[in-house]
Amino acid sequence: MPSSTLLITKELPTLQYTSTGDRFDDTWAAPLSTLLGLGRAAGADFIEIFLERVNYISCLAEDDLITSISPRLSTGAGVRVFIGKADCYVSTNDLSFNGLKAALEKALSIQGLQLPAPNAYIPEINLELLRDYATANGKDAWLPVSSSMEEMGEVLLNANGALNKKATHVQARRAAYFRDWQEVLVAASDGTFARDIRLTQSVGYNLLCADGAHRSSIGQRAGNTSDPSFLRVWDYESTAEEVATSAGKMLYADYVESGTYPIIMANAFGGVIFHEACGHLLETTQIEAKTTPFADKKGEKIAHESLTAWDEGRSQNAFGTIDMDDEGMPAQRTLLIEKGVLKNFLADRAGSLRTGHPRTGSGRRQSYTFAAASRMRNTYIAPGDYSNEDLLASVDKGIYCKKMGGGSVGATGEFNFGVDEAYLIENGKITKPLKGAILIGEAKEIMNKISMCSRDLGLAAGFCGSISGSVYVTVGQPHIKVDSITVGGR
Repeated sequence: MPSSTLLITKELPTLQYTSTGDRFDDTWAAPLSTLLGLGRAAGADFIEIFLERVNYISCLAEDDLITSISPRLSTGAGVRVFIGKADCYVSTNDLSFNGLKAALEKALSIQGLQLPAPNAYIPEINLELLRDYATANGKDAWLPVSSSMEEMGEVLLNANGALNKKATHVQARRAAYFRDWQEVLVAASDGTFARDIRLTQSVGYNLLCADGAHRSSIGQRAGNTSDPSFLRVWDYESTAEEVATSAGKMLYADYVESGTYPIIMANAFGGVIFHEACGHLLETTQIEAKTTPFADKKGEKIAHESLTAWDEGRSQNAFGTIDMDDEGMPAQRTLLIEKGVLKNFLADRAGSLRTGHPRTGSGRRQSYTFAAASRMRNTYIAPGDYSNEDLLASVDKGIYCKKMGGGSVGATGEFNFGVDEAYLIENGKITKPLKGAILIGEAKEIMNKISMCSRDLGLAAGFCGSISGSVYVTVGQPHIKVDSITVGGR
């Protein structure tokens, strides 16, 4: 390879690189900087290359049998090319220099560009010294000390056994676990050069109980990043007790009467409604699509003054925690709403370029087959100044939503969510259990009705699907009071 910082295109076929094959390290700087220079010489304004290796496994126990073990190994790369505000993305599973060059050439051609002519000079991009979050934080050792397949099966079968002892009228028991290990490397023509390893794990129960015409179904899941021993320390006994108790209460519960009620929503996974109904509307992808009612509301009041909300990637071990996003930007805390006033949107590189909002370390993707987009990380309503007793005391007749279920959200924030475990509130006290409740509303209205927040912030693991695939996120909130909401029932 010539010692000059300029290459001639005719030399490309003879270049020899010896990048490390079993990990992404600084030996990748030379080939990637050459490819980035090639793209710039072709006329692209900006080029990004994303490399990924994945080692994934899931395990499912149904009743007293392991019914599924699903491993997956993958390696690949994505090349993104910008001209002005327009971009295109091409992925490949060929990480050789020629394979990456072919992906770059395809992306350039989509943008109407061609590789430089013979004898053209190609500037090598001056990449920063590798920002290696994995090595700096001891992550290279995680995979070898994670739970083995044998250990996964043993823990899940023991967990299902505990659930069988604690629950009654059991129809089906499921315990499921997955481990997703991912190594990523990002190199870009602005000099970005960064590496990280992520270890995301989740484990949980689903319990179905039946007695004649009575049915109940309760699920609970925990998630973690950064702890290889997560499955070993999972307290499945106490989790089984909690799930069995909830299922027992819901089995014979009365159906809720439909109407408009004040509600108290429990902490932790209760935050899924804020995530779905409001959080997505604060991503710059929604501004680009013209599907958010908040596009021009920065600096204006969009929620009750009691509500402050954050999105960040830094909470220790939370499900959406990342040291850097999938564009190589370090994680940070982003204040979304402060005392009801919209402060910031979540922006990736393309979103920032097209909307003018600053990048927030929110460029995320499911895998190398997706271009990064603005996505949430750990998103939650901040704790307030009230106790849970204060919230309950403010309700004469309403509903306590202890455990949220699934739901759907429209493009502009209309939502409906099922409640897996609910109770009637009468004269400030939780009384009888209720089932069949569905919360129906619209983001821009519900945000102004969250009038009280307690002090007990809780976080919960979640999965989020959007334009760049499915990513791991945290939802969260303290107990909150919603002054009125439509509740579907019988």
